[in-house]
Amino acid sequence: MILTNIPMVPGMKIVEHYGLVTGSTVRAKHIGKDIMASLKNIIGGELKGYTELLNEARKEAIERMIKQAEKLGANAVINVRFSTSSIAQGAAELYVYGTAVKVE
Repeated sequence: MILTNIPMVPGMKIVEHYGLVTGSTVRAKHIGKDIMASLKNIIGGELKGYTELLNEARKEAIERMIKQAEKLGANAVINVRFSTSSIAQGAAELYVYGTAVKVE
């Protein structure tokens, strides 16, 4: 599956347009990671626990979007975008969306 954040796939022609496809996941902070993040905030540096959490969330949301696109017969998703929103205290949604197409 080709994924791109631009409205086309360079060197290829869009031959079918299937419409919007999405993927999302809601993740909550882990108390252990929260404690370590609080300590890291004091001394500075990357919050690796949160970085891993976000990487996992992005991967899962993308996989869900790809499955939806494959069910439609697409071989590419163009204009891919990410969005986040707070669901509850300590929990957030990561949402990915794009346009499913077939390219040749």
